[in-house]
Amino acid sequence: MLVAALSGCGTEKTSADRPTIGFLSQNTSRDFSNEMSDGFGAGARIAGGVESITTGPPTHDGLKQVELFRDLTTKAKGGIAVSAVAPELLAGPMAEAKDSGIPLIAVAGGQIAPGAGVKLLLENDNYELGRMLADEAIKRLPSGSTGKIVLGNNSPAQPALDQRAQGMRDRFTEKLPNVRVTGPSDTQRDAPANMVAWQTLVTANPDALAFLGTGDIDAVNLATIRANTGGKWLAGAFSLDPKALQGVKDGHLFALVSAEHFVKGAIGGWLLAQRAKDVRKLPEGWLVTPGLVVSSSNVDDIVKRQAAKDKQSFFQPQIDAVISDIDRFLRPLDQVR
Repeated sequence: MLVAALSGCGTEKTSADRPTIGFLSQNTSRDFSNEMSDGFGAGARIAGGVESITTGPPTHDGLKQVELFRDLTTKAKGGIAVSAVAPELLAGPMAEAKDSGIPLIAVAGGQIAPGAGVKLLLENDNYELGRMLADEAIKRLPSGSTGKIVLGNNSPAQPALDQRAQGMRDRFTEKLPNVRVTGPSDTQRDAPANMVAWQTLVTANPDALAFLGTGDIDAVNLATIRANTGGKWLAGAFSLDPKALQGVKDGHLFALVSAEHFVKGAIGGWLLAQRAKDVRKLPEGWLVTPGLVVSSSNVDDIVKRQAAKDKQSFFQPQIDAVISDIDRFLRPLDQVR
């Protein structure tokens, strides 16, 4: 996808005159990844004066990402933002690109592989996002609750999702000490396998108070299982998938937490565009982007936002809040968790 972004003032430059920036997504089939790609294009348009390219493998495929990244380095000399499936596979190619003078940003994934040489990570505080979802569950459970809460992780060893699980576990331990938290169990990344994993967990834990997942496919399948079984347990996860949002509307998910991937992508596109035009240098550190709780109180607004052709107008206040005060959102890279 090629997006032409115009500066909107002065003499208009042709596309051949404008620098090109690029975004490498984790895949082109999942909601969260497409949100980041769309956001990246929006960030480039907000900055103006650049061309932007987004690309990614159809599914989670680290080796294909390496191939696509090398291709991007021939086209997006103005800078590249990378959301890596396997950061260690891209470390060498990214170091080579950096040495050749291409500015680089890591986006999401929860870490920068040693040796990549990248100095800026755009990522949520995923531990805090986990605590946010746990807090929503705690609001709906009696203060003296006893019983079991089951956690699932659809991508074990993926740092961002591991941190969400840890945040949930720690919050439940803090606020509901008489509740036993189990997991996170591996709920599998692919949709059919994820459905089977959650069905197995629900069957094996008929007395559980809640089932909570760390990813978007967890949300979709938990909503389906709760609807099909008439379950009374709480279900929640992290997603903006339309089926997950419908799950909130129908009462099968008590809440979702959105990592607001569109905002993350937009900030990356804006920063790289400004760098490509020599307007400002890239900041260094962990730029912590905000999350959002989606529940019955705001789900209709979020459904409207997600269905809009012009999402940028809905996200603009969040984007402006970050880019107008970058330093407030920066933490040292060694604090990434």
